[in-house]
Amino acid sequence: MTEVTAANANQMYRIGIDVGGTNTDAALLDSDLRCVHKVKVHTTADVNEGIVEAVRLLLQESGVNGSDIRYAMLGTTHCTNAIVERKHLGRVGLIRIGAPATTAVPPLAGWDESLRAAIGPHSYIATGGYEYDGRRIASLDEEEIAELCRRMSGEVDAVAVCGVFAPVNREQEQRVGEIVRDVLGADMPVTYSSEIGSIGLLERENASVLNAALLQVIAGVVRGFEKALNGFGIDAQLYICQNDGTLMKSEYALRYPILTIACGPTNSIRGAAHLSGLSDALVVDIGGTTTDIGVLVQGFPRQSSAAVDIGGIRTNFRMPDILSIGLGGGTIVRLDDAGGVTVGPDSVGYELTTRARIFGGDTLTTTDVAVKLGRAAWPGTNADAVDGAVCGKVDAVIQQSLEDAIDRMKTSAEPVDVILVGGGSLLVPETLAGASRIIRPDHYDAANAIGAALGLVSGESERIYSLDDWSYDDVIRDAKESAVNEATAAGANSETVEIVSVEDIPIAYLPGNALLVKVKAAGKL
Repeated sequence: MTEVTAANANQMYRIGIDVGGTNTDAALLDSDLRCVHKVKVHTTADVNEGIVEAVRLLLQESGVNGSDIRYAMLGTTHCTNAIVERKHLGRVGLIRIGAPATTAVPPLAGWDESLRAAIGPHSYIATGGYEYDGRRIASLDEEEIAELCRRMSGEVDAVAVCGVFAPVNREQEQRVGEIVRDVLGADMPVTYSSEIGSIGLLERENASVLNAALLQVIAGVVRGFEKALNGFGIDAQLYICQNDGTLMKSEYALRYPILTIACGPTNSIRGAAHLSGLSDALVVDIGGTTTDIGVLVQGFPRQSSAAVDIGGIRTNFRMPDILSIGLGGGTIVRLDDAGGVTVGPDSVGYELTTRARIFGGDTLTTTDVAVKLGRAAWPGTNADAVDGAVCGKVDAVIQQSLEDAIDRMKTSAEPVDVILVGGGSLLVPETLAGASRIIRPDHYDAANAIGAALGLVSGESERIYSLDDWSYDDVIRDAKESAVNEATAAGANSETVEIVSVEDIPIAYLPGNALLVKVKAAGKL
């Protein structure tokens, strides 16, 4: 147990919690962002129970008083699970502002019946929309919008509004939102597509509907997190982890729950950067079930440039560029009649300590192999229950899988630094082809929770500008101001916000001098 002495009695602590599929990790950091204590508990069917147990153990074992904790950060799979399992989603009314230009493709095209049923039948296309440069295609018919709202009355929990090229000009979306609240009540939640996704209409529409459907889910998460902390006398500012490796205030998360999707791997990447001191590297996070590989660029996860499927739905909001393979500490190893081995992709998960051979079980796992090869020591285990020759074959398969995955994530043939994190990283041999160095930092097994607690808050701007109407310098200035404002709204201290990245891409398929500008800003709590 860590003793709280006079020297650290005045510390202001922060808790980071990351909920994974197998384990819930929690870490306690001091004012200097040093890890004071960490715990790992099994993720429970009711995720909040695992969070409560993690906080209880963290306070009990560290000796820190709950009243000294000022910040609490949560990275959660609640929203991802709700979409994948089609559970707990709210009913959503969708108004696409795009007639007559977009009537050829109906709303929710490509959605399966189970998800359509969860969302409900209220999806409409109304007159309106803009060109890429902000010129109107058609005017709003406000009475039409009001009539659509009356059809939804009493049958939706939230409304999503999506206009053609709305990220360029938000005026029609904002007006539709005003009409929605006039008809359905001032407290009706409205998601604006211009605040969620980028230019592509259908993908942005999908992301907006999913965001609206998740509003009740994230509200339950925030209430549960507050209750868990209050039960231990913790009165802290709450933050929820975003999928770009930064944080947002819980109030901001209540508006944009979709930004929590895939925050787990990004927490590990941010934690790896902090623990290793590296700002550019490949991060390999090996958990109980999967290995997630991401790229660290200037201290943040590299973002995916491709459209991303979430629960079978194509979206285009920002997502980390992550490669996942079925390899973890509990991955099952099978032998065939010819003496060959197959590794995964299924896992024994949290049943490792009862099913693995070194614990007296009857299932050969990758952890059995690591212990037999001397890479991991586990008291009370029996390595003699595992065949050494078989372990050699399994090790070769694991090494080849990791090397192939690393090669797929690299952008050049040059060797790169590889940071290993996650409890399952003990599976990895001392050398890997394509890696110049393999770094396994202190507290590697809690990198996800430490990454959740680190405390940078970000904002982004993504918009198409017409250089016929703007100078290039004015375009960049406007995009930077927008990103800084978003970061401040999400909870960053405005005096500490800095521009992290600026990207501008000429859009050849649009008329005129069209330029897509993406800017990211980040600052301290």
